[in-house]
Amino acid sequence: MSANRILALIIGLLSVAYLWAAFQIPVFPIPRPIDSDAFPKLLGVLMLGLSVWLFFERDGTTVLPEEEDARTLWDRWRSVVVTSVAIVIYAFALGWMGFVLASFLLTAGLTWFYGFRRHAINAIVSLAVPLGLYLVMTRFMNIHLPAGWLPI
Repeated sequence: MSANRILALIIGLLSVAYLWAAFQIPVFPIPRPIDSDAFPKLLGVLMLGLSVWLFFERDGTTVLPEEEDARTLWDRWRSVVVTSVAIVIYAFALGWMGFVLASFLLTAGLTWFYGFRRHAINAIVSLAVPLGLYLVMTRFMNIHLPAGWLPI
């Protein structure tokens, strides 16, 4: 059994346990269009579906042994270290830069670091997703997110 299938089974079992816990959330006594258990149930179903997809996905990427041996220990851990440092910087910058600008810099920077070289598409997506999330959360869900330098 491949590593993807083992991981899919583990994620599938975790998602079933998560779904069981989500269905134990009590219903809010006041009627409302979306109850407090809707998001956990949706997340559990999504996680279960993705684990099934991972289980049946063909393993198309194989690393040749000589390529694996040529990588140094730093090459293996560099992406973990860079991503961790970027997330810590993002957490500190979120308050004074604002959600949209800090999220734009994080996503654009990390996608550039991981090798995506279509800069126009990267900039559009890295700006559109945080801006869309910001507008939905602040305007429709009444969740406060820091605006920072942008007059939104």
